Amino acid sequence: MRKYDLVIFDMDGTILNTLDDIHNAVNAALSKYGYPLKTIDETRKNVGNGFRKTLERSFAKMPQESEFEEILKDMLEYYSDHSADNTRPYDGINELIADIREAGYLTAVISNKKDSAVQDLCEEYFKNLFVESIGERQGQKLKPAPDAIYDLTKRLNISLSRTIYIGDSDVDLATAANANIDCIAVTWGFRDEEFLVKNGAKIIAHNPDDVRRILL
Repeated sequence: MRKYDLVIFDMDGTILNTLDDIHNAVNAALSKYGYPLKTIDETRKNVGNGFRKTLERSFAKMPQESEFEEILKDMLEYYSDHSADNTRPYDGINELIADIREAGYLTAVISNKKDSAVQDLCEEYFKNLFVESIGERQGQKLKPAPDAIYDLTKRLNISLSRTIYIGDSDVDLATAANANIDCIAVTWGFRDEEFLVKNGAKIIAHNPDDVRRILL
């Protein structure tokens, strides 16, 4: 008997390797305004709380608010045009999601990425694999707030006790904890296993087969 009915995935670092395209967008915006560029490892540490926070963390000293908003606007425009240049699903992810669905689970995505980008990337790489794909939307708090999980489970009429979240970061672990649902932390994304365990991970998956074994 299945323990869960709904499996919710994070996007960046969990189902899609988006790091290069996010990194390029950050540096394109920083370069345009004459700020020092970030290394790929710096960007890796800065992601997780949405693009605004990623950009804020890219400055040693924050610029004036008006300039920051211009830089953020340029970053988002660049990313919109280049969000799929280097982005690819992690090996075995599509097959995993298909197997989970075949076993009777509902599957969804909740991400801190802009909702338009979430929709475009799901259409490009995961067509018909999710019942809902949710990104940053006006009036909805970003993760680690549990609001998007609450809204989704209510719409689908699924209890929180029958819901599990899968993510790769401390933000995902905190989101699941705030929603009081179980969480699988994956090690192939933007944070390593030691970091995840320090941030409360109880269930660890090193590859999609581990997730398959846990759920199926």
